[in-house]
Amino acid sequence: MPHRQTEVDMPQVECKDQEPQLLEESQERQQGEESREEEAGRGPASANRQMMMLEGKSGPYFSSLDSSINILKKRAQELIENINESRQKDHALMTNFRDSLRIKVSDLTEKLEERMYQIYNHHNKIIQEKLQEFTQKMAKISHLETELKEVCHSVETVYKDLCGQPEV
Repeated sequence: MPHRQTEVDMPQVECKDQEPQLLEESQERQQGEESREEEAGRGPASANRQMMMLEGKSGPYFSSLDSSINILKKRAQELIENINESRQKDHALMTNFRDSLRIKVSDLTEKLEERMYQIYNHHNKIIQEKLQEFTQKMAKISHLETELKEVCHSVETVYKDLCGQPEV
């Protein structure tokens, strides 16, 4: 199995890159609200006031927005670092587990092999004893076969002698 360790990379995005986009979105929202306010009869005066606040980047809205974005970025970076640390710990744990498992499997295999050879030796002794008995019995059978042939030959000789003599 290949070893993989992945880390999460957080893209580095500057707050200033997002400000014009936020400004444009705010202006679009502002224009939508302005048209609603005009329909409601409030007039463009409140819209001008809000536009001036949005255009002035030093306003409280943007400073709180900047600090909120920075806080979110820091939290996201911390979370990503925590994830990466956790993944490194998991990788180290799996490496240790794999090494430990290999050692245990190797030990178990050696014990199994040793036990297998002990069983083979035991069976070899039994087989050797049975083969010894078989050899002895085959030798005895061969001897008995020789004796039986001799008896048969003797009976045949006696029969020929008996049959070959004239009757008295």
